[in-house]
Amino acid sequence: MPTNFSYSAFAKAVLTIAFFFFSPILLAHSISGFITDPNGQPLKDVYVLHMASGDHTHTNSKGFFAIDNAEKGEELRFSHIGYEAGSFIITNVKEVLQITMIPASLDLDAITITNDVETLNVLANVDLQINPVSSSQELLRTVPGLFIGQHAGGGKAEQIFLRGFDIDHGTDVAINVDGMPVNMVSHAHGQGYADLHFLIPETVNNISYGIGSYDESVGNFATAGHVDFRTKSYLDENKIGVEIGDFNHQRYLGMVQLVDNSHTTAYIATEYLTFDGAFDSPQNFDRVNLFGKLHHTSNNGNLLSLSLSHFDSEWDASGQIPQRAVDSGLINRFGAIDDTEGGATSRTNIILNYDMDLSDNEQLQTTVFYSHYDFLLYSNFTFFLEDPINGDQIKQQESRNLAGFKVAYDYKTQLRNNRLDLKAGLGWRNDRTDASGLSRTLNRRETLENIQLGDINETNSSLFVGAELYIDHLLIDAGLRLERFKFNYKDALEAIYSTQSQTANALLPKLNFNYEVNDNVKVYLRNGIGLHSNDTRVVLENGAEDILPKSYGSDLGTIWKASDNLIINGALWYLFLEQEFVYVGDAGIVEPSGETQRNGFDLGFKYQLSDYVFLDSNLNYAHARAINEPDAANYIPLAPELTSTGGISLKDYKRFNAGLRYRYIGDRAANEDNSIVAEGYFVADLNVNYDMTESLRLGMAVQNLFNLAWNETQFATESRLANETQSVEEIHFTPGTPLFIRGSIQYTF
Repeated sequence: MPTNFSYSAFAKAVLTIAFFFFSPILLAHSISGFITDPNGQPLKDVYVLHMASGDHTHTNSKGFFAIDNAEKGEELRFSHIGYEAGSFIITNVKEVLQITMIPASLDLDAITITNDVETLNVLANVDLQINPVSSSQELLRTVPGLFIGQHAGGGKAEQIFLRGFDIDHGTDVAINVDGMPVNMVSHAHGQGYADLHFLIPETVNNISYGIGSYDESVGNFATAGHVDFRTKSYLDENKIGVEIGDFNHQRYLGMVQLVDNSHTTAYIATEYLTFDGAFDSPQNFDRVNLFGKLHHTSNNGNLLSLSLSHFDSEWDASGQIPQRAVDSGLINRFGAIDDTEGGATSRTNIILNYDMDLSDNEQLQTTVFYSHYDFLLYSNFTFFLEDPINGDQIKQQESRNLAGFKVAYDYKTQLRNNRLDLKAGLGWRNDRTDASGLSRTLNRRETLENIQLGDINETNSSLFVGAELYIDHLLIDAGLRLERFKFNYKDALEAIYSTQSQTANALLPKLNFNYEVNDNVKVYLRNGIGLHSNDTRVVLENGAEDILPKSYGSDLGTIWKASDNLIINGALWYLFLEQEFVYVGDAGIVEPSGETQRNGFDLGFKYQLSDYVFLDSNLNYAHARAINEPDAANYIPLAPELTSTGGISLKDYKRFNAGLRYRYIGDRAANEDNSIVAEGYFVADLNVNYDMTESLRLGMAVQNLFNLAWNETQFATESRLANETQSVEEIHFTPGTPLFIRGSIQYTF
């Protein structure tokens, strides 16, 4: 009996002690839920704050969140820019909450500075809401520090500038739409060619971007940065619109929701654009876009989306003209030496995205894509330098099939009571082109000589792993990416059939630190190695040399919410590149030009003056130089040194929406010794919209508000005119658009 009594007392004591120490864990609960908009669509990046503990989280792409150690009677608060803040008192911890947030005016106070969300991407999407765009060019300008220029009649992909790079058409910036790569490897016109004209801007839901090569989920071309666009899963309203403007500008838009229920949405969008431009020889630009998307949410919350798009365009161009031809009065700024330039291009895309929850802590995201692409371009850079009789016109062409997939796995767990997010992924893409060629032509009709002609088969496989460890206010993000390329080429100009082949691998580590100093300040240090691949034909000509040159970069920056309505960001950065690439158009090659280094700073702010007025500006400086060249000859041609963008915007004030935007780029060296200078420019644009009714909107847009004479793109080119005996190297330019006014009317239903 005493023994039994002693054992019982001991057991009770143990249970009492265990309950005392572990009851907080045993009794603690996790509360979870979904947050949507009034249409039932999930809201991503909603800030969820547990008032009792101070713990916070953000919703994922499905609108899901979970908070640990929550108890009955405690309060949760929710905030998201563009929606009314709200709160909820927990009444049942076992309940899966269903929260609906109500749209409201934009308020920077709703933006939180945390390690969970990239604040600069949130601000980019604020810009998208404040300053609606009507072209893919304007979409790219949403990225701070990114400049673009057009120099071939509107149908050619834009020339891109970022972080001290003249990126040409995409060599050092990776662009994706819904997970599908836009950049074309071993393209007929230039490595990494990224033509975004198939994207209808009104279908874009959000933009995310990264400057530098610090993200292990992004591979080829992401040396200066990457830009990702996500299209809308549904339409808030049906829409038709018409724009009419100077220089025979006409744009017609239609967007219609076909299916809209609790599980499935589907819509179609179409765009037609025609434009002659200010040139003496009309551009005759003509483009048609078609887009359709189906989005389905299964009963278990998995997401499936399928999109199909097609675009087709053709145009004429006046090309880049030499400054001496204008100075002598031979032509005016909008004239042409050879107005038979131009081309045609088309692209058809199919993209399938499937996101599924494997468990409460595991997610799998899959993207499968296919594109068929045709390209034809006529250019004349040097006029009569090579052929004084027929001229130097060239034709570049290709027909491409692009297919691939991406799979990303995320697993959330803990390491010594610290949150640990593990991720891994793999990708594969195959580019096959038929009759990729460069030839000398006459008046677009007669082929004088084939310089290049052949079929390309290039495969890129990739694998990445990463880990994000949250230790109190510190986030450590480490990753590793493996790239493998195989290059095949069948040269149609060789007398004997053969397939040339080469393979190459690259290992790309990343290591980033983010620290929340307090609720309003975050500092970060980002480090990473990236790459840009070379053209298949150049790879096989040079053997294994310069196939996958790497970039080595670091950023030290901060994001500071100085007040409820002011956010400031700044960064110091450095970038080393093992090999710079320069496209030589008339030779059809990508020419290596040695090691380079860049350093500089970025500084930006966004300030909300009132409920309706926003002010923002970005200042970007880059010092770019070749390493192994003497100081007097180490400039990197056309590398931008000082750029700035910004403006003031009016949002939803007495039915008015308006924006006054500017962009500035300073003078920059056009050749290696800075003896030829590309002149900078400052251009301002204005747009004003007025809502006559809830359904009818009238608008006016003015480009180049002050009607300045500016050069949109400039090159130091050696050329010879028909009446010249000697060639001259000087600035050749495409003039920027003069004062250009267009009016619009839009009806929603």
